[in-house]
Amino acid sequence: MKSIITFNDAQSPELSSPAPEKVLSGSPRFSVWNHFADPTGQFFAGVWASTRGRWRVRYTENEFCHLLSGRAVIMDEQGARYELKAGDSFVIPAGFAGTWEVIEDCRKLYAIFEPKASSSGT
Repeated sequence: MKSIITFNDAQSPELSSPAPEKVLSGSPRFSVWNHFADPTGQFFAGVWASTRGRWRVRYTENEFCHLLSGRAVIMDEQGARYELKAGDSFVIPAGFAGTWEVIEDCRKLYAIFEPKASSSGT
């Protein structure tokens, strides 16, 4: 029988930061509490937090986000600017490239779907 997954279970976060060559300003540090991963390795959900900073991003996955706290600015390569605050929900589609900037330390809920790379047939 399958059970409902809640994000209430205490767990230690995975700590990381963007690759140094992607950092444009600050020293952002990430904490991730991944509460769910499906057996195919294509769908994940949990909580992400970041300290202030700005870094380059290139998405291969589709990600739904709901900002719980803080403020961020996401800018695409064409210069379109998205100012986000606590309470905002948004989707970053696969193929998006630009920058993430955390203005005030952020915390968000996320749900990520990353399709498996298709293999070429004969």
